[in-house]
Amino acid sequence: MGGGVTAIKATPAFKDVAYASASATQKLDIYLPEGDGPFPVVINVHGGAFKMGDKSNPASADDFLAAGYAVVSVDYRLSGEALAPAQIQDVKAAVRFLRANAAAYKLAPQRFAAFGQSAGGSLVALLGASCGAAALEGAELGNAEQSSCVQAVIDWFGPTDFLQMDQQFAGTSCPATHDAADSPESLVVGAAIQTVPDKVKLVNPITYVTADAPAFLIQHGTADCNVPPQQGQLLYDALQAAGSDKATLTFLEGAGHGGSQFSDAANMKVVLDFLAANLK
Repeated sequence: MGGGVTAIKATPAFKDVAYASASATQKLDIYLPEGDGPFPVVINVHGGAFKMGDKSNPASADDFLAAGYAVVSVDYRLSGEALAPAQIQDVKAAVRFLRANAAAYKLAPQRFAAFGQSAGGSLVALLGASCGAAALEGAELGNAEQSSCVQAVIDWFGPTDFLQMDQQFAGTSCPATHDAADSPESLVVGAAIQTVPDKVKLVNPITYVTADAPAFLIQHGTADCNVPPQQGQLLYDALQAAGSDKATLTFLEGAGHGGSQFSDAANMKVVLDFLAANLK
């Protein structure tokens, strides 16, 4: 679960900053825009099926920087190193670290957005929805006195309820392979997903949705054969049902699992307008 990526021009102001010490993987890069700050922040969580990918080349970073946002790109333990909920615990630890050290890095600690694609979209949706959920916090990773809540979430084609993915592909030409024991979703929870529904529920953002959820922008391509578009609909419907009035769902007609329709100027205007409205 990756998505096409264009090489960025920006270079990090701070590279390979350790946000925790349980794993060598727990590092982040900080990119800063022009100016003195403190800057609102877009925290980028990479995709890669929970089993590959890294923090280099954060998606759309140049667009965010040009609009005045700091970009923080986070590495987290992949499924080959640690099972869920390690991934979300790492992301939350990174958020707490950034809050604790906001002044040193010119960051505005109450203006944090999280942005991810595919597996990263799943993680940022979980991050946003599970504000205050102790089981996912990983407080032992440090800065436990800080909040891991974010003010806005941009979820590009992330899975939400793994258990429904194959049935949502039924009757389409897309391969229904998520229930298999070697699927990315099964590998990250440590067993075939249908055999461990409680573990799947633990990392499903919908489990944690409340009326107090941050603003969500959920975007999905209608021709995605990796993650069913209905996965975004499920999350949006859950936010609406919980009483949140800050969720937006847009389907990109004909778009697949990533691609230029997400990162083109027209859609980036939608994304940047969303951030401007919700990171005031």
